Amino acid sequence: MSSVAGGYFAPKDSCPPKAGAFRKRVPNDSSMNVCTSFRRLYDRNDFPISIMHDAKGNKINWKVDIEKLDLHHYLPLFFSGLCETEEPYAFLARQGIHDLLDKGGNRILPVVPQLIIPIKRALNTRDPHVIAVTLKVLQHLVESADMVGEALVPYYRQILPIFNLFKNKNVNIGDKIYYSQQKRENIGDLIEETLEKFELTGGEDAFINIKYMIPTYESVLSRN
Repeated sequence: MSSVAGGYFAPKDSCPPKAGAFRKRVPNDSSMNVCTSFRRLYDRNDFPISIMHDAKGNKINWKVDIEKLDLHHYLPLFFSGLCETEEPYAFLARQGIHDLLDKGGNRILPVVPQLIIPIKRALNTRDPHVIAVTLKVLQHLVESADMVGEALVPYYRQILPIFNLFKNKNVNIGDKIYYSQQKRENIGDLIEETLEKFELTGGEDAFINIKYMIPTYESVLSRN
């Protein structure tokens, strides 16, 4: 670096380092403990689940009736597993969430505030696969029971910043486009799809709050 008239200039042909906005984030020690609580509790056999193997792949074997489980206790713990990328933890957490949302009914709504921190932690990993999984879970969540979509609106400011960052990040590398679309793992498309479900389930305040956080979003209702 050279100085001219008291100022400093970068060497010729140099460029600033990348900001790293899309770099995967490794949680620090304190957040890692929360992020992997699902793994620790599963390893301790604290969950009433096991893996079933059959010709069609892995399934969860629930050892108790899901409809009798305490969702205030179990649903946030399964959501904490959204950060997991290693098997079998990733599969168990993901499938467990969908099973609980399928059977939770009106017990889901009171638990929504407890789900925000694990959702935010998963999105903030900036890992495209983790984000894709979390977006699919969010779509299922807002459609799982009445008023859940509306209950999520006050938390948009915590979960939508990553949406805004990745909204236009679509994979565009040959055959992988087709594969990712088939698997619903194109981040940009998943984000748009999730925002539409947020708007449709979030009540009259949903669109204006989405628009505040993501100015480029256009109402799905105005497109129909």
